[in-house]
Amino acid sequence: MEINMVNLEGTKVRTEGKAMGLSLTGSGFRPLFFLMLVIGCTARPLYPLPSKVNKGERQPLQTSRPYNIAHRGSNGEFPEETAAAYLRAIEEGADFIETDILSSKDGVLICMHDVYLDDTTNIANHTEFANRKTTYEVEEVNITGFFVVDFTLQELKTLRVNQRYKFRDQQYNGRFQIITFEEYISIALDASRVVGIYPEIKDPVFINQHVKWPNGKRFEDKFVETLKKYGYHGSYMSKEWLKQPAFIQSFAPTSLVYVSNLTDLPKIFLIDDITVQTQDTKQTYWEITSDSYLDYIKEYVVGIGPWKDTIVPVVNNYLQTPTDLVTKAHARDLQVHPYTYRNENLFLHFNFNQDPYQEYDYWLNKIGVDGLFTDFTGSLHLYQEWASPVEGEDEHKASKLLQKIKALLAS
Repeated sequence: MEINMVNLEGTKVRTEGKAMGLSLTGSGFRPLFFLMLVIGCTARPLYPLPSKVNKGERQPLQTSRPYNIAHRGSNGEFPEETAAAYLRAIEEGADFIETDILSSKDGVLICMHDVYLDDTTNIANHTEFANRKTTYEVEEVNITGFFVVDFTLQELKTLRVNQRYKFRDQQYNGRFQIITFEEYISIALDASRVVGIYPEIKDPVFINQHVKWPNGKRFEDKFVETLKKYGYHGSYMSKEWLKQPAFIQSFAPTSLVYVSNLTDLPKIFLIDDITVQTQDTKQTYWEITSDSYLDYIKEYVVGIGPWKDTIVPVVNNYLQTPTDLVTKAHARDLQVHPYTYRNENLFLHFNFNQDPYQEYDYWLNKIGVDGLFTDFTGSLHLYQEWASPVEGEDEHKASKLLQKIKALLAS
C-alpha cells in the first residue's frame, strides 16, 4: 500500500517498516499451497471466482483489538499481491488482506502495487513485449519501463510475479500470476472465517489519464461497481459490514470524496511524509495533517493511514518525540492504521533492539494505534495472541480440548 518510490533497478529511494516471517514447514501449512505451486505456471487463473458452497456460520471478524492488516498479503514470505500471499495471510490470522488496485489496458481491475511491471514481474524475459517499453510521468516523476496500462489482462496473465526484495525468499519467483480484483475478493469470501478486504484506489490520476471506460466512467466507478457486485456495502460496524468487512483506502482525497457518493463503506485516507504532495490536489501532507483539514476530511473517512515516520519522526534510525497526529485523529473519532511494519533488521529502528515484538508493543500500547499494516501477518498475530487474546478464545479452545478428552474416554 505504501507510496515508496523504487527505481527500475530495484533501488529503494525511501524505506520504512518491519517484520520477520514464519516458516512454511510448520503444521499449519496446508496442502492447498502445494496445489498452488503446481498450478502456478498454468494458463488458467490461479484462483476461481467465489464458490457457491454455503459455508454455514463462520467465525466473525474480531473487533476487540487493533486490526492485523496483511500488507499486500503475507508478502514477507510470498511474492506480493499474489493468491499465495493472501492465502498465507489468512492462514496466519490476518483480520484484513490489503491490496493495491490498478487497471489493465482493457479496463480490467488487477492487484498490483506499481504502475510499472519491471520490479515485481518477469517482464524482462518476455521479448515479445520489448517494444512496449516507454516513459510516463507518474506523480510528477518520469519513469521508464513497462506499464500495466499498456497491456491487456490476457497479456498480463502470461507474466509471473517475483519477490520485490532480494533479501527475502526467492524460491517462489515466477510461480504465480497477477490476479484480478475479483480473484482477490474470492479469496476473502471463500475463507473459512470472516476476513475483511482493504483495497486501495491506486494512482487514480494516472489510471484515469491512460484507461478509458465506456459511458465516461472513471476508475473509481469501476472500483465501487466491483465491490457492489460481490455484496460489499454498509457503514462501519453495521450488520452488513460485519458480514463482509471492507475498508476503501487512497492517497488521493478527491477519489475518497468521489466514492463517498457511491458507497457507504468506510474509507481510510492514506498519508505520506509531510513533505510529499498529494497526486490530485497538490497539497502537502503537512497541510493534510492540520486541524482544519482533518475537520474537513472526517466527514468522508473513518480513519487515516499514515506512514509511521509521520507519526513518530526518525533521525539516524532512532525514534524522536511522537507528533500529536494520533491524538488529533482520535479526538475526531478517526482510526489510525499506520504502515508498514517489517521484521527484518534493515527496517527495525534501533530503539527496538532488532526485536519486531518490541516494535508491535510500542505502537499498539504506547502510541495506541487501531491497526497495523504488516508484511509479516503471522508475527503480529502471534504477538497479539500472547499480549491480548480475543475474548472467549481461550475458553473455546479449552472446551474443544475437553470434548476430545471426553470422546477418548468414551471410546
